[in-house]
Amino acid sequence: MADPQKQLGLIGKPLSHSFSKSYFTEKFHKLGLTNYHYDLYELETINEFVPLIRHTPNLIGINVTIPYKKEVMPFLDEISPEAKAIGAVNVIKIVEDKLIGFNSDYFGFKTSLLQWIPSDWQGKALVLGTGGASLAVIAVLSDINIPYQVISRNHGHNLLTYNQLRDHDLLTTYRLVLNTTPLGMLPKIETAPDLDYQKIGSEHFLFDLVYNPASTTFMKYGQSRGAKVKNGLEMLELQAEKAWDIWTK
Repeated sequence: MADPQKQLGLIGKPLSHSFSKSYFTEKFHKLGLTNYHYDLYELETINEFVPLIRHTPNLIGINVTIPYKKEVMPFLDEISPEAKAIGAVNVIKIVEDKLIGFNSDYFGFKTSLLQWIPSDWQGKALVLGTGGASLAVIAVLSDINIPYQVISRNHGHNLLTYNQLRDHDLLTTYRLVLNTTPLGMLPKIETAPDLDYQKIGSEHFLFDLVYNPASTTFMKYGQSRGAKVKNGLEMLELQAEKAWDIWTK
């Protein structure tokens, strides 16, 4: 008797840049799991989420990416404590029609960051962006005691705008800069966060959660100034493996 079919997938918009389908398809092949399938589900709005769940046979799990990591939460039956604390979900497990939300971005970012910056590094961080990924980044920084300031295009509570960032000259003292926005991601690879890159130097660490292209404009600007740079591919692979653990445990 053949193994029952198991369907997984990714929701978000846009998804043309996504590595998830090829990553998991290759994983299934390596593990000899011929009954597992992974597809991309590009949703125009989050309102398409429930019909997708209802009309996709054998669905056991979903990854969630930009811009739905926060928007998907009201549709879930349960949310794990860590995802609730973070305020964002990027993994959904489906158990007997119950939708359970988790956050594997936290694990992926924390592991990747701590493997990269020196163990004795001390300093402050700038978090660029206020989306779902930024919430996991903020949670990690809080837990490992790195002070941070969030930068946004818009005014808000505990936020500074990019203009205020320049006015306060924070780049001279905040030397870990974390891009959680989609700026620089395919196809708009020429875009980058609006920083005064002349203030970047060899003491800076620039971590871009974007992974496609492998070297973003943000990273290239940093490298040209002598900064250490890292993209989001390792984080993505780590969070994907964590998602696999969630779905199959």
